[in-house]
Amino acid sequence: MRIVSAAEVETALDYPSLIERLRQAFRRDFQVPVRHHHDVEVTGGKTATLLLMPAWQADRHIGVKMVTIFPDNGEKSLPAVMGIYVLLDGKTGSPLALIDGPTLTVRRTAAASALASSYLSRPDAERLLMVGTGAMAPQLIQAHAAARPICNVLIWGRDFDKADRLAKRLNRKDFRVEATDDLAAAAEGAHVISCATLSDQPLIRGDWLQPGQHIDLVGAFRPEMRESDDKAIERARVFVDTRDGALSEAGDVLQAIDAGVLTAEDIAGDLFELTRGERSGRRFYDQITLFKSVGTAIEDLAAAQLAFERS
Repeated sequence: MRIVSAAEVETALDYPSLIERLRQAFRRDFQVPVRHHHDVEVTGGKTATLLLMPAWQADRHIGVKMVTIFPDNGEKSLPAVMGIYVLLDGKTGSPLALIDGPTLTVRRTAAASALASSYLSRPDAERLLMVGTGAMAPQLIQAHAAARPICNVLIWGRDFDKADRLAKRLNRKDFRVEATDDLAAAAEGAHVISCATLSDQPLIRGDWLQPGQHIDLVGAFRPEMRESDDKAIERARVFVDTRDGALSEAGDVLQAIDAGVLTAEDIAGDLFELTRGERSGRRFYDQITLFKSVGTAIEDLAAAQLAFERS
């Protein structure tokens, strides 16, 4: 059984290859049961969470991502979220690999957004606004740049200094990255807006949106969280990674439905339908499109297969 480290995962999962692997995965027949969610008591601390996310492709591979969330880990200088991916042989059940979970997750999540962008954003999109400065931010910037000719990036975060440090780390002569403290102006000037935050209040306002923009919402993975307001949802043609996931977990979608500005039937398509050509993506140049993801075990298994092949 192989051990595939974080560095090996990052090397194996270059974005052009991973985006294409995800495209093929959504066209194929993967089995994805509902994920398991368990509360774990911690003596003297906040209750932890154990998540088990299985998926399999008949006669090829079985995969399970195991994720733990320990809210008090910050006090111990440890990440709150940790995990590992187990890849098994689909014909015998034999363990094939243990793969670093956090790196696999951020890479596949960013690649899913870029895959959606390849159908929904304008082909000439050059300007990206990145909202958020966490672990997903540099990954989303790289992934979107693999799908579109992005060459100008602005980063906004509640902590400007953190945004500035990230921008300086990513800035190159041929790939300009700067921090901004004016979210409204940055949003109005962007071709693609990508959000990866833990916000429970809208950050992107519908009144700011311009014709032809694409909005990519990656945070707000719980019903009580959201990154866009009702006006943004109302003005956009809305797509999701999976309908079941969005209608059970995506705060931006669920709160808009509760407010009466969106219905489940208004969701224009998901990644299954887009990749299989069953639904059209961007229909015209000045249309506003919005993609909301919550993640699916299909993405984990496809990424794990690619990492295993290349490690």
